Amino acid sequence: MTLDELISKVLAGEPRAIARAITTVENAGPDASAIMKAVYSQSGRALVLGITGAPGAGKSSLVDKLALYYRNRGERVGIVAVDPSSPFSGGAILGDRIRMSALGLDKNVFIRSMATRGKLGGLARSTVDAVAVLDAAGFEKVIVETVGVGQDEVEIVKTADVSVVVLVPGMGDDIQAIKAGIMEIGDVFVINKADREGVMRTQKELEALLALAHRPDLWVPPIVKTIATESKGIEELAAAIESFVGYAKSGEQGLSRRKAIAKWRLIDLIQERLLSRLLSSDGTGEKLDELSAAVARKEKDPYSAVEELLAK
Repeated sequence: MTLDELISKVLAGEPRAIARAITTVENAGPDASAIMKAVYSQSGRALVLGITGAPGAGKSSLVDKLALYYRNRGERVGIVAVDPSSPFSGGAILGDRIRMSALGLDKNVFIRSMATRGKLGGLARSTVDAVAVLDAAGFEKVIVETVGVGQDEVEIVKTADVSVVVLVPGMGDDIQAIKAGIMEIGDVFVINKADREGVMRTQKELEALLALAHRPDLWVPPIVKTIATESKGIEELAAAIESFVGYAKSGEQGLSRRKAIAKWRLIDLIQERLLSRLLSSDGTGEKLDELSAAVARKEKDPYSAVEELLAK
């Protein structure tokens, strides 16, 4: 299959072509840049939802039910589930695909697991590119579920149009949210597993924290209670998401948010290109090994080693 054929099939929404394009982009293949240049002009039509929160909050179950809700409305749904990396292969552990096995049989739902590959912030390096491919392929909703490390989840705001923060009663997640800066990035807050004891206390504490937080767009994030395993509260969550989308479109905040995302992406790409150029230059690999050994033996400090490498 030629590159032009691949791109045309991606734009036509063919699942195998989409999978191949995302793999090429994720592995930084020779055609990755050409693919992204081609799909970029066709993107921007999908609503990108970011689902983040601590491990065990029920993010995967919530994504599963939310995607099912959108499918029942006749919309095509793309899901990017960012999994922890395998320490051996570097690949995704695929836990989310196991939980979403029923959705995987639907031809109008595309599920892709991506490994973080050491990237902090709850997102894989090429998550943004995968979202753009799915957007260009005609998916009306693209849901990104972060890895769920609990402390470095704030990067989701740089990818999603709407950031949904999932908490659960009785796990101290409100304190974790403050520590991780999640209070500032949440557009919608979900208290999942709302059949547990302590849900009212969690809601009151969350309301108190939100009253202290200041958002430049003056949006007051709604709090939605759900029981994802029983599909309860999913319709209310979808309504809260639509409410924020409507609010963002009515002001200038939507444009400023997209500008911030674009700036972050440019900086990210510049860093990647410069690092790749440095590491691929002649003799750099040997020099890096030599300096690493010197730092390990405490013969040289890391700062001097970096200066020496850059001077080379």
